[in-house]
Amino acid sequence: MSKVKLPKNLNTVAIITKRNIIARKEVVFELVDYLKKRKKKILFDNNSAALMKNELGHKKEKLLKEADMAVCLGGDGTLLKTARRTNKKKVPVLGVNMGTLGFLTETTPEKMYGALDRVFDNNYVIDRRFILRVTIYRDGQKLYTNLALNDAVINQGLFARLIDLRLEVNQRKIIDFEADGIIVATPTGSTAHALSAGGPIVHPSVYSFVVVPVCPASLSVRPIVIPNDRQLKIIVQTHRVKEHVGLTLDGQETFDLEYGDEIKIRKSSRWFDMIRLTGGNYYKMLRTKLHWGD
Repeated sequence: MSKVKLPKNLNTVAIITKRNIIARKEVVFELVDYLKKRKKKILFDNNSAALMKNELGHKKEKLLKEADMAVCLGGDGTLLKTARRTNKKKVPVLGVNMGTLGFLTETTPEKMYGALDRVFDNNYVIDRRFILRVTIYRDGQKLYTNLALNDAVINQGLFARLIDLRLEVNQRKIIDFEADGIIVATPTGSTAHALSAGGPIVHPSVYSFVVVPVCPASLSVRPIVIPNDRQLKIIVQTHRVKEHVGLTLDGQETFDLEYGDEIKIRKSSRWFDMIRLTGGNYYKMLRTKLHWGD
């Protein structure tokens, strides 16, 4: 983990929650009371504002522009949604696990206030992760662009047939191949879908793309790790456009693809800053949350 300078003041705190936070609304109420005692200005997302009286809710984009830090109440999915809304301000985010695995989150509701005490006492570090910028071109025209913290996945939905793809790096052809799909992941996403598809675990400090073909027709088509200062391009070469080849970002955002579409992937100029309390023990996290070696 690279050492990142801490923000000087954390006076404005955004509360970002999962969609069904009403089932755990007491956590939001207790957090608001805590922050008020700390004399912090509080900004609410639309989910948390719905629980409060006379509080205005905001979209994540606005919160991450105006806040000094954010507390994210949810699981990895809530953090991924937040990361895709990040901007150049680099607001540090404390992830509080209210889901199941919680691989990216730092603490739990029970330990949250001790964690916040340490944060407000400047006893924490920032775990800075790079983000993918994914852009789709069709007939030379830009159709869609978005960010992804974990991965960009191209596959064929309900159909089990192979699709034809070409991979290029810096406009140089790497390979034409047939497969069920392809995954381009960050090191953050190397322990997600890419790992299930046979890709390697990559430490977050190794700035790289992890490219994993999904069930390729040829056994010689293997995963590859590429420096993240390159630009990748994937071209859809299958003619079976009615079979719904699609792009999925972080398992959440989807876009239908057609024959000839070009998907360009590069490192975004934006970063996602996660708050860590101890400097982060990545290998311990692998052992405890992935049961690595068990």
